Amino acid sequence: MERKSGSLCFQVASLFLLFLTALVAAKGQNPDRPRTFDVKHYAIHISFDRDKKIVYGDTTVELTPLSAPLNSVDLDAIGLKFSKVTMSPRESPLTYRTSDGQIAINLDRSYSPGENISLRFNYSITDPKKGVYFIDAEKAANKFQHPAQIWTQNEPEDGRYWFPSFDFPSDKATSEEFITVQKGEVAVGNGRLIDNVQNADGTVTYHYRMNVPHSTYLTSFVVGDFIKLSDKYKDIPLGFYAYADRRRVAGIAFSRTKEMMEDFEALTGISFPFEKYDQAMVAGFQDFDGMENVTATTLADTSVLFAEYPFGKPIVENLVSHELAHSWFGDMVTCKNWSELWLNEGFATFMEAAFREKAYGRANYIQTLIQDRDEFIADDAVSKNRHPLRNLSAKADNSLFDVTTYQKGGVVLHMLRETVGDAAFWKGVNIYLSRHKFDNVVSSDLQSAMEQASGQKLQWFFDQWVYAAGYPKLEVTWMNDSAPGGLKITVNQAQKSDGMTPAAFQFPLDVTLLTESGPVLQTLKITKRVESFTINEARPVKSIEIDKSEKILLKSVKIK
Repeated sequence: MERKSGSLCFQVASLFLLFLTALVAAKGQNPDRPRTFDVKHYAIHISFDRDKKIVYGDTTVELTPLSAPLNSVDLDAIGLKFSKVTMSPRESPLTYRTSDGQIAINLDRSYSPGENISLRFNYSITDPKKGVYFIDAEKAANKFQHPAQIWTQNEPEDGRYWFPSFDFPSDKATSEEFITVQKGEVAVGNGRLIDNVQNADGTVTYHYRMNVPHSTYLTSFVVGDFIKLSDKYKDIPLGFYAYADRRRVAGIAFSRTKEMMEDFEALTGISFPFEKYDQAMVAGFQDFDGMENVTATTLADTSVLFAEYPFGKPIVENLVSHELAHSWFGDMVTCKNWSELWLNEGFATFMEAAFREKAYGRANYIQTLIQDRDEFIADDAVSKNRHPLRNLSAKADNSLFDVTTYQKGGVVLHMLRETVGDAAFWKGVNIYLSRHKFDNVVSSDLQSAMEQASGQKLQWFFDQWVYAAGYPKLEVTWMNDSAPGGLKITVNQAQKSDGMTPAAFQFPLDVTLLTESGPVLQTLKITKRVESFTINEARPVKSIEIDKSEKILLKSVKIK
């Protein structure tokens, strides 16, 4: 039986009203970027002057108006010095101006929806501040040695630093790259390698084509003196690019890629969605650790080398599986805007644990998620940037990549799995991926798929775990009732309700009663900030355990 004072009812109602008001206000914000056109294809020709750190670009952008005629086009471009802008294929010159990180092109006439516009840009970039990174060779005997390299890092919006683009995840286009490098070097790009051509000046041009539409931030290249370790999963070629003297450790680091692909296909019911998968180790990538560039993952060499040590193998396995999981969650199905980044990163983090469950068992899966949970709780206590999973305050910089988006995201997906059941969860994942293949998504798309798969209404789950911040801090008291056969348990949610965090989370809470005759499982339906329950149990209870199977993993518990 539940007893609660009237004054407490008023406090809880007031706190809940404050939370609900903030939630409704947050849902009114629009994190999307308006589009007046749809980019269909990027053809990017790139070459370099290494000594002067200059990038030479020749990029053609093919697009079409969406709903109204266009007589001008604005594209993102920062630090690009344009020498010529033309209408292709006639190569008729166009007037343009650059300001505020964009290039505005005046078209030769008005174009209607459905008509194709092909714009060609010739430009150079001197010592790029972002996007493209020139890494000098390290040959000192007392330092970690590596060859000279050039590589890109676009996420979130740094593609604009090396090619003109609509640099936002909601616009997906196919791409081609023509990457000209020095003799003896290798270029790794997105999609299938069409050919590599020996040029008269001794350079080599690698031509890659990506026939599947993808967001701009996933476009990439890596250039350097690498050896390639080759393998195959089914008919999908796998390439592992490493320094020549690090062949052995690279082989160890990437050795489970095929097993991971097989596991992820089995779990999602979706075949690997692209025609190849490359992984390359690079120097100077510590700020990023790993990046899921489409079909061409980039990894920090310092992280890859952990595979050489027993303690480091799980770290590298998690990194490799995380980036591979993005092939489904992030590359194939991509967040529509940065507020929804958790759909990329939370899923990739969860799939790290899912791989460990397949490889090492349920206990390892739970322990991996407990570590993620503990990291989130520690961060939540001190963070000045607390936010819900759907982060409407998201900025297009490295502040996006935080513990909430990754670790909390993964833990919430585990709890969603526990809420709807294992079979319904993976069915929902399959519906979600199949319905939005090569498209963009928001959180409500995942909710819809899970509701279809489970037959449950899940608004309550998404409201508190996705659209709200924080987690329940439980204070549990219990006592054997003086009346025969009675046990009284009181659950108090002590988290501070601050406008983002609910005063009361709702969830089923498993309580194990430890009696002289053995454990007895009871499930309490938690719906209020403070609740008391009387349980009929004839045997005296010696102690209790809360949520032993970690179904509601994102919580803290004090038993008094």
